[in-house]
Amino acid sequence: MSFLKNKPSQMELYPIITALFCGCLIISNILASKTFSLYDIILPCGVVIFPLVYIVGDVLTEIYGFTLAKRTIYLGFIINLIAVIAYQIAIFLPGTDPATSNAFSIILGSTPRILIASLISYLVGSYVNAYFMKILKEKYTDYLFARCSISTLFGEGLDAIIFITIAFAGLMPNEVLITMIICQGAFKIIYEIIVYPITRTVINWIKSLDDTPFAKIA
Repeated sequence: MSFLKNKPSQMELYPIITALFCGCLIISNILASKTFSLYDIILPCGVVIFPLVYIVGDVLTEIYGFTLAKRTIYLGFIINLIAVIAYQIAIFLPGTDPATSNAFSIILGSTPRILIASLISYLVGSYVNAYFMKILKEKYTDYLFARCSISTLFGEGLDAIIFITIAFAGLMPNEVLITMIICQGAFKIIYEIIVYPITRTVINWIKSLDDTPFAKIA
């Protein structure tokens, strides 16, 4: 409770932000097992929360620097991989209730192709997002909105291209794949633009905290 009453330092917030980043990633992968239709456009439910991964990634890079942001991205990748392996082991083990076991397999099971697509797209997209936040900050320090938007454009765009291409190429017509890539990327970018005021508020608040512990790392 003392943490809630007292003003935390950036050092105290870093593991919390990292946990939020990894948590949003795991949740989004589970939600992705269900799709929904938006004006005849099919999207995975993971888009509801997955843009938060990139928003939190922007906060990490802006506040703590590219080095610590990369560590969090790699940690998210490792935790995601552990979760997927655990799911597959649980699916493999004989269940006591066939109906429950089948539902569990449908929700948490992934084909190797989907799994590879998810892991690669996340790693590349998150890294590129953080990298562009870094290089743009060096040149355009006062333009946070532009930096967040441009980094998301490249990160989310690559994420959508890689995931949909690896996961569905050869299974759907090319025009459908292109539509899915454009719509999924656009949805995530618009999402970040809408919540930008919150992103800016969080970044400005964290910047106002004591940053001495991270002076050498960031």
